[in-house]
Amino acid sequence: MRKTLVIIFSVLLSIPSFAWGPEGHRIVAKIAYAYMNKKAVKQVDKVLGKSGLVFWANWPDEIKSDTIYPNSFDWHFQDMEAGLTDEQVANMLTDYPAVGGNMFRALDSLQILLKDDKTNFDALRFFAHISGDRYCPMHMGHLEDKGGNTIKLKWFSTPTNLHRIWDENLIDFRGYSYTEYAQILIDRFDGERKAIEAMTQEELTINNYHITSAIYAYNDLGDTNTYHYAYRWKDTLDKQLFIAGVRLAKSLNEIYK
Repeated sequence: MRKTLVIIFSVLLSIPSFAWGPEGHRIVAKIAYAYMNKKAVKQVDKVLGKSGLVFWANWPDEIKSDTIYPNSFDWHFQDMEAGLTDEQVANMLTDYPAVGGNMFRALDSLQILLKDDKTNFDALRFFAHISGDRYCPMHMGHLEDKGGNTIKLKWFSTPTNLHRIWDENLIDFRGYSYTEYAQILIDRFDGERKAIEAMTQEELTINNYHITSAIYAYNDLGDTNTYHYAYRWKDTLDKQLFIAGVRLAKSLNEIYK
């Protein structure tokens, strides 16, 4: 099983990155459980254990420095150039870029693996995790700054960077447990679920790219007031977390139908 994954992704190159962060991935997994059908929940928990999506949500980040999958670093992101057209962004979903990460290629390959072998333990863990990363804006950040990793900022006087602010700092700022946060988002956005499910992957990817572009433009204004930044972007953050959970559920419902 592991050998299969390594062979499929042997061409991928690795560069450091982080994902939503432990809290973010648990939120996404919890939301996904709310919208998975009974068959999908049963089959996923059979592979991963009860509530396995939540339990294993961060495993792909934890093993980045391990030798199990040494090339898995760049499965988590697809950094892009600034100023792309919607058509150029959409084309990357099928014409995988040669640089900037391998998130789109990894997700497509993992989905193929899971449809062929629905009990593939590692493929399911990677797929669930990277499906969440897909909707974190800075996982489609700019090539020149490695998805915001080289843009140094401070968060309540603590040194950080733009990428980590979106992966962890903004989520931790809210002060909720992952179960509280997930339920708040479900209560708030449930009425939009069907519309989100109906969107194409091209539409969602383009939307994420536009959000990323807006984040960069806002950051260029030099607003370093942490509270102001947090409240400016909290609605965008919440919506992307909800979208990630809904779309993960949709994918798993299709795989385990």
